[in-house]
Parts: sequence; C-alpha cells; structure tokens
Amino acid sequence: MPPLEKRKGKLSLHHLSFTLCSSNHHKILTCFLHLVNHILKRLDEVFQPRDNKNQLVGVESTLEEIESLLGVEWKYVYALGIWGIGGIGKTAIARAIFDKISGDFEGSCFLENVRDESQRPGGLACLRQKLLANLLKDKNVMPYIDLNFRRLSRMKVLIVFDDVTCFSQLESLIGSLDWFTPVSRIIITTRNKQVLRNWGVSKIYEMKALEYHHAIELFSRHAFKQNHPDVGYEELSSKVMKYAQGVPLALKVLGCFLHKREKEVWESAINKLQRILHPSILEVLKTSYDDLDDKEKSIFLDVDCFFQGEHVNPIMKFFNASGFYPEIGISVLVDKSLIAIDSHKKITMHDLLQELGREIVRQESINPKNRSRLWHHEDIYEVLTYNTGTEKIEGICLDMSRVKEIHLNPNTFTKMRKLRFLKFYSSSFNGENKCKVSYLQDLGFAEVKYLHWHGYPLKSLPSNIEQLWNGVKHYSKLNQLIHGACKKLIAKTPNPTLIPHLNKLVILNLRGSKSLKSLPAGIFNLEFLTELDLSGCSKLKRLPEISSGNVGQLFLSGTAIEELPSSFELLLRLWLLDLSDCKRLKSLPSSLCKLKSLGVLILRGIVEDTLRIQHTNHTPVVRLQEIWQEVWLNRGFSMGKGHIVLPGNEIPKWFEFQSVGSFITLEMPPDFFNNSRVQGFAFSAILAFSDRHVDCGRWFSFSCELKVKTTKDCGTHDTRLSQSRVNYVESDHLHFGYYLFCEEDFNGFWKCNCIPEAVHFNVFPPLECQCCGVKKCGIHLLHTPDSTNSM
Repeated sequence: MPPLEKRKGKLSLHHLSFTLCSSNHHKILTCFLHLVNHILKRLDEVFQPRDNKNQLVGVESTLEEIESLLGVEWKYVYALGIWGIGGIGKTAIARAIFDKISGDFEGSCFLENVRDESQRPGGLACLRQKLLANLLKDKNVMPYIDLNFRRLSRMKVLIVFDDVTCFSQLESLIGSLDWFTPVSRIIITTRNKQVLRNWGVSKIYEMKALEYHHAIELFSRHAFKQNHPDVGYEELSSKVMKYAQGVPLALKVLGCFLHKREKEVWESAINKLQRILHPSILEVLKTSYDDLDDKEKSIFLDVDCFFQGEHVNPIMKFFNASGFYPEIGISVLVDKSLIAIDSHKKITMHDLLQELGREIVRQESINPKNRSRLWHHEDIYEVLTYNTGTEKIEGICLDMSRVKEIHLNPNTFTKMRKLRFLKFYSSSFNGENKCKVSYLQDLGFAEVKYLHWHGYPLKSLPSNIEQLWNGVKHYSKLNQLIHGACKKLIAKTPNPTLIPHLNKLVILNLRGSKSLKSLPAGIFNLEFLTELDLSGCSKLKRLPEISSGNVGQLFLSGTAIEELPSSFELLLRLWLLDLSDCKRLKSLPSSLCKLKSLGVLILRGIVEDTLRIQHTNHTPVVRLQEIWQEVWLNRGFSMGKGHIVLPGNEIPKWFEFQSVGSFITLEMPPDFFNNSRVQGFAFSAILAFSDRHVDCGRWFSFSCELKVKTTKDCGTHDTRLSQSRVNYVESDHLHFGYYLFCEEDFNGFWKCNCIPEAVHFNVFPPLECQCCGVKKCGIHLLHTPDSTNSM
C-alpha cells in the first residue's frame, strides 16, 4: 500500500478512499465517512448561531416536499427544477436544501448566479473549474470534462445550478447527465421552464408566493426587527402586503426601506409605489423582460396595460392581427413566469410584474404623449384634453368613471397613426360616455384593431370607417377586430359590398345600439368572425340568411328578433346562443337540434312557455322543456357538457331522482363507475328570485357539483358538473344541463373506488331568504346509446 498523502498537515480523504478501495475496504471507508459527516452535521446544528433575522420564513413545507422529491429512488440521475418569477425565493430554497443535505454526498457544489457569471469573459470556463474543484475537492484539477467526469461517474454528488437562463449553459458546464450515478442529485433554479424541459429534468417544482401570515412575519423582521408589526403600524403593513403579494424579495427590500421611518413617510412611500416600482425590485424583475425579443416584449406590455384578466382566445386573435406571433410568444411568457393562463383560460399576471411593465412604459418618456401605452386616467385626460397625442401612442385604455367630461378635438386620433387599441369604458354600473365629440376627421383609427367605446356619441362611425363599411377603396385595418359598445352606431343599412373589406373581422360588438335595423347580407359568411354581439339592438328585427360561417358566440338578447333564419343550422361552430329578453321571438327552427357544437342556450326573461319549435311538417306547439331532447339528447352529446335556461317551475318527470331544495341524495351500487353503460348525468334545477330581496342588477354564480365517497384515502374526487353566471329574473326558471365523464374522471373514480353519493346545487353569494334560491332539483343518469335506460 502506498503511503497516505499529506496536504498542509491534513490527510486527503479522497486519496484514503482510493487506497482502501484498492485494498477491498471501500465499504468500511464509506461507513466511516458517513459517520464523520453525520457528526459534523450535528455539530453544525448545535453551534450554529440562532439569529432569528437570518432564518427563512414560511418554507418548512416547501423544504420537506423538495427533500422528499430528492429522496426518491430513480433509475437515472435525479434532476429537480425549481421554477418561478424573480425574487420568489428559488435561490434561498435551493441554498437551504443544499446546506441541509450536502453532507450526505461525497462531493457537492452550489454554483450561484450562472446567468451573470456566464456573461463575463471566460465565465463558463471559470464556473466549470469551480464545479470540478468543489466536487473532486482538488483546487488544482485540470478542466478536462471527459477525464474528470469519469472520476465523478463513480461518486455520489450534489450540484445546484442557480439562475440558469438557457440550455447551452448547462451543456457547457457538465455536457450531459449521463456522467452521473443514479444516487447523485442535480438541482436547477430558473425563471424559464423551457430550460428544464430541454434538460429533461425529472420534476419541476413551482415556487409559490408566501401566505399572508408568513409574509407579514418576513416583512416585520426587516421593518421592525421582530416577528410582527409595531403597534399602530398594522394597517400600513397590510398595505405593503397587498403590494408585495407574498414575494420575499419585495418584502425584504420594502422592510429595509421603511425601517425606523415615521408613519407619514410610510404613507408617502406606499402611495409612490403605486406609480413607481422600487429600483431594487425593478432591477431583479427586469432581467426576465430583457431576455425577450421585440414581439414578446410587445405582447407582455399589451397584456400588462390592457388585457390582465381577459380571456386568452380573443386576445390571441388581436395579437395575430398585430403581427406578434402570439402562439409562441404567449408560450414563452408563460415559461418565463411573466404571465399565467388560469383554469378559465384567462391571462393573469403577478401585481409586481404588472408594475414592472408599467414602469418600463413610464421610462419611455417623462411626457405621457410620447409613451407607447396609456392606462392611467390622469395621463389620458391630459393627452386628450389638450390634444397632444403623437404617433408614439399604440394603445389607450380609459375608465371614464374616473374623469370629468372630455371634449375631444375632431383630429385627436389622426395624430395617433400607430394606435392599435382604444378602449373607453366605465367601471360604474350605469356609466355614461364622457368622451364627447361633434365629429371625427378622416384617417382616424387607420390601424386600430380593438375598438370599444361605451356610449359612442356619434350617429355613425368616422367617414373613413363608414367608407370601409360601404366598400369604398380606402382600406383600414380596423377590419381585424372591432369591439364597440356603441349606443348610437349605424342608422342605415350597411352596403353588402363591405364584406370583402372585412374578411378578417374577428369580433363585432354593437351592443346597445338603438339605431341598427339590419345587418349586411353576408355578415355570417366572414371567415374569421367568431363573436357577434348585438345585445340591446332594440330595432333589429331579423337576421340575414346564412350560407356558411364560423361564428361561435351570438348574443341577441334584448333585440326585436321575431324568428331565426331557417339556414341557422349552418352555424356549425356556434356554441353559445343568447336569446334572453327577446320578447318578440315567436318560434325556434327545428334545425336548432342540428347544431352539434351548441353548449349554451339562454332563453331567460318573460318568453312564453308555449314557444313553438318549428317543424317542416307543422307539428303542434311543443313545450319549451322538450327543447332539451330536441337539442341535446337526440344528437348524441357531441360536447362534454351543456347548459340551457328556460322559463318554468317544474322538473320534467323523466328525471328519476328529484328533490325539494338544492340537495339530492343518491343510492348507487359499489360498482357504479365500473358499469360501462354509464356515460354521465343530466341535471335540472328550478331557480327563483324575489324582487323584494334581490337587487335587479345583481349577478350570481350557479353551480352543480357531484359528491362522491371513496373506499380509499386518496383525496377528494368531487366533480363540478356545471357553473354559470345568472342574474335576477322575475319568474322561476328551469336550468337544464348535462355532463359527460371524461377519461380523467373515470380514472380517478376507478383508482379510489368512488361511489356517487349526492348532487348539490349552489348559488353564490348565498341568498339569505327562503323564497329565493334553488326550489327543486333533479338528476337523470345518461347511458351509452345502446342502453334502453338513457331516457
């Protein structure tokens, strides 16, 4: 045996390991090393200073979960990705995990700030040298990947790559995960989920914001040097909590910033934060924005200033019309944690990221007229009142309830040649138009793709758009997307020749127009038209015949429509039809049952219960309740669920389970979900309001939920069969619907041996009086078509 190597008075444990391994004593050495590491770890815990200010807050469950994930046995090396927005605590969590478990590994390394270090000259080479030196415990190691990683392939190692921005950084540092043994562990923190996908990580852990009680504790440790706010500062601290939204970075920065300052200074600082993001927070968050390309930056700023909380589908069409390639752009923003798409397909964004985007726009110019996007009512009021708009402005979003009356100059919008987005709306219930103008000059709105003007003040659109409407040569990109809540829009019949010029129209909203009497003959034939809103067009009596169309949503509530065209069946993609308050509607075409995509049919509001369903053989009047069978049961349920609202106060007799009130108890056999004939549920409920107890303008959420019991402890598998918005109506109304179980439902039911137990109908907010709410309800089992029990 060669002599033991001695370096600076210490034995080299790595050399000792190699020597004893050669003498078949590797197992003894491994046990010895584990014992030494365990003792050192316990000594660290005993002698480590218990400085309350430096401890992490609210991460105990996160640490336990991540540690559990890393403890899973894996066929290959286990790589864990920790993903989230800047400042959310990814690095802190990774460091805490590393400090806790690194002693269990033969070699370990925490590579901080990979993003910043890799951008320096020779930065990646320095990081690789540091990585190998730490893992092999040899400062003089030669930076040859193949040679050194062969040595590492026999070791149990732990590596943390902190703040990785692209796949090539990891590739340059370690080449491949194939070098490592299955007992090794790799942790990668990043703001970009695509990096983790490219690297093939075993699990992606998303960092969440701190809960309120943990957030206030972390903030207090920096602001008050204790775990709670000082007396008298509770309300001010709550305002900071609302602003920081549980992001640790913001809580620490603001806590330090406000430490030992007077209340008046707190108030001033909090008010300032509503308009200007703190520089230290801006610096961290902005790096994600800087990594975007120009199209992605435009999407981010548009979402930030205009589309927060909006449904993603129409917004995608707007971005397509703007030439922003939203399919990839939205995906990139989601992967980089800059936006999110919730379960309702709405675009959401953390409040601090919204402040980031708005600060970026504010920094474009000290003068609002030279900024690309305007959203603050004071800035917009100044620009419009003094007519100082410029071609820099691409979008304006004004809540008119927050300003005094504005008298626009007729040439206001001709100065804004790049204007793509214009929205004048009112957040108040009975808001009025406060943007007054006698007329608008030509060439306004030449690039507008989104136009929403509540209470539009003119009898017609600007002449250049009117020419577009009438098919004259001038071509405007307004045809991409019109969304106008216009009170007085078009007083004459539009010329059919406009159709070739509107072939890219996506959304047409003429809600509330009191002058519109008819539509152009080819309006439904527009290839890209997906939403047509004519609600409140009280003089509109008929619709043109249809030869084809892709309209998915058609709103006709409050119109004077007397009948639907016989060609209505050609709207094959129509999934929502709103005929509420159509008091002159005399009949529905029999072709309605051929609309395979129709999922929502709304007929509420003083319609006759004996409304006729037209048939070619002139069959007698049919009760509205039988529309259920016409529209859905006889067409084979082409959609997974559907909902219809009709006047009525009785549950149809063919619902085998019925009950008074909002709850039905079901008695089903243990093998209910193993029965291959079971397809889903049809449900019905009578919903009633009282004008003495409910505000006429109030909206409610109405839902139907299936309750199941399980024979295994594997969490809840209750299923929401339906959820919709309802508002006050004078008479009782019958809500029909159906829900077909999908493969995911069945898999969950089978896995946990679920048995249907009850169905609950719920109205939220709750109705306090007994004369309101769900009066009766019913359930009907749906089976496969070959079953005789389907009806």
